[in-house]
Amino acid sequence: MENDTLGMTTLKIAKSLTQYWKSFEQHPKTTWRFSILGLFLICSIAFLWNLGNTGLVDETEPLFAEAARQMVRTGDWITPYFNGETRFDKPPLVYWLMAIGYQVLGVNEWAVRLPSALAAITLSVGCFLTLRYFGFFPSNLIADSRQKTRQLWLSAWIGGAIATLNPETLIWARQGVSDMLLSGCMGTALFCFFWGYVEEGRNTTKSIKNLSIFQLFLDFSLPNKWYLAFYILLGLAVLTKGPVGLVLPGFILISFVFYLGNFRQILQEIKPIVGGIIFTIIALPWYILVILRNGQTYIDSFFGYHNFERFTNVVNGHAAPWYFYFIVVLIGFMPWSIYLPLAIFRCQFWQRSFWRQQPRDHQLGLFAFFWFACIFIFFSISVTKLPSYVLPLMPAASILVALLSSEFILQQTSSISEIRTDKKRGILITGGFNLFFLVLLGIVCIFSPQFIGSDPAVINLPEVIEQSGLHLRAGIIWIITAVLIAWILRYPSQWHWLIGANLAGFIAFFVFLVNPAIFLIDQVRQLPLKQLSQQVSQVEKPQEELWMIGFRKPSVVYYSDRPAYFYTVLDFFKGIVEDQPIYHLFDSIQNRPNPSTIMIISRPKDIKRLGLQSQDYQIIDQKGRYLFIRVEKTILLDRVLNLS
Repeated sequence: MENDTLGMTTLKIAKSLTQYWKSFEQHPKTTWRFSILGLFLICSIAFLWNLGNTGLVDETEPLFAEAARQMVRTGDWITPYFNGETRFDKPPLVYWLMAIGYQVLGVNEWAVRLPSALAAITLSVGCFLTLRYFGFFPSNLIADSRQKTRQLWLSAWIGGAIATLNPETLIWARQGVSDMLLSGCMGTALFCFFWGYVEEGRNTTKSIKNLSIFQLFLDFSLPNKWYLAFYILLGLAVLTKGPVGLVLPGFILISFVFYLGNFRQILQEIKPIVGGIIFTIIALPWYILVILRNGQTYIDSFFGYHNFERFTNVVNGHAAPWYFYFIVVLIGFMPWSIYLPLAIFRCQFWQRSFWRQQPRDHQLGLFAFFWFACIFIFFSISVTKLPSYVLPLMPAASILVALLSSEFILQQTSSISEIRTDKKRGILITGGFNLFFLVLLGIVCIFSPQFIGSDPAVINLPEVIEQSGLHLRAGIIWIITAVLIAWILRYPSQWHWLIGANLAGFIAFFVFLVNPAIFLIDQVRQLPLKQLSQQVSQVEKPQEELWMIGFRKPSVVYYSDRPAYFYTVLDFFKGIVEDQPIYHLFDSIQNRPNPSTIMIISRPKDIKRLGLQSQDYQIIDQKGRYLFIRVEKTILLDRVLNLS
């Protein structure tokens, strides 16, 4: 009886929403305003809320932040530097944007992270607009224009929300590194290509000339505005992270057009000579200048180590099994990842003749499939693996799930009754996996303090998590979401609420868990080091050196605003070798005797391992794991030599 009452209540709510939607249909301008406002609110909460209110996260974020500050300080916008050394890991676009942010907002965390946040917002908007105009699978079940318009709006709303609210995007959109900027440039370039592709397909007045490949490459006319934007954004992608910004889109587009068999036609449309010139003007000058200034050192470091070797060998210990990205996508795109297999199956990419017969504005699902598959395959082949590498496929995954969901929702909530049994079975099975995954996720969250790993930068991290109660909050959120999904699955007429239930659960997870967790981790992990580093300028003697022993935390350089020396404890026992601390101490005592002391940030146990006793040094401050001391150079040298 109670279940029947709940079912009737849900049915009434659905009917009310349907009536509300019909009133929206009569006022398209209001629908646009409502959609833009909603997307703005979601993006603001996801990407801008408290963006700069926590410290930079070691080890990567401060490297970018400090390199950008050195560009502003030195006026050298060609060669990036960190801690007095060249930093050739990444091209300059992210540094340039941070540096511009410093000049507008000041040197702070907001300026560091704003390029990533804006790139994520641009991707969400691009996903929303592309789905609004092209967001449906070819289907005989959704035939009239009103139903197509409804599906386009549904696709846009769902896709925009999913593209914004997934863990992978949220993490990297709030980090001052280059990954989200690459994803933004690459993703918007691919969106622009598809818009240009559709525009050319609608232009029936153009005749297709039967030209040779040589003649096509000699065509110097301009492509349409979308293709022009595509070339510009490709150039920016290469300025963000190097050759991968060209290789990945090229792999995707070549696979897509060869599959459809229209390579020659697309080649004629995109005007490769003009496009190549535009791309070269944007992407190439900086590479020429940095090579002229740094020569073979830059070529070996950037192209050799950070590109070729990352693909062919394990770099920095980032090895992983072949199935690594299955796990990354499952967790990084949760809870929507559960629906990805069904969404890919619905795409029916194996039906080549079917897709070749479709007009271009019906091919977004196929395009998203190639976008997703090419990036997934490329980085699965790569030997070095990192979770952030598959960030650029998240917009494609969002499109696929949005297309599947909008089609099914429209079929269930309209007068259409011809829903195939296999589709219903697919939704039921996927919903069952969704339920199982959320229950498992809730249990894992509840018991996470028992198996969470320790962090050498945090005192008793598992106890900190347990005392905060965040693990219980996360578990409760996901289990309540699972209960809601279990109830929805009992009523086939209500299955269209599955995506909504997941969305509500994820929003609750972000607001009530992720945001508080960010501040908690910052307080126990980054804040102590930030506070000690900021004290350096207040207590330092003229020309006194700053050392960090036991850790390499680049945030020390950023927050102290001065160079620092980083050593492990073992470095002190490698003998008098250049670039090692014993050599440095001898050289400093002989050639730079004033001041006679150095400042050290380290853990108490690491200081003790160097043979230093409490009477050997002056404690300036102590916070969290870290001790900030001043010690005589001769005393430190004597204690280490005695141990040796």
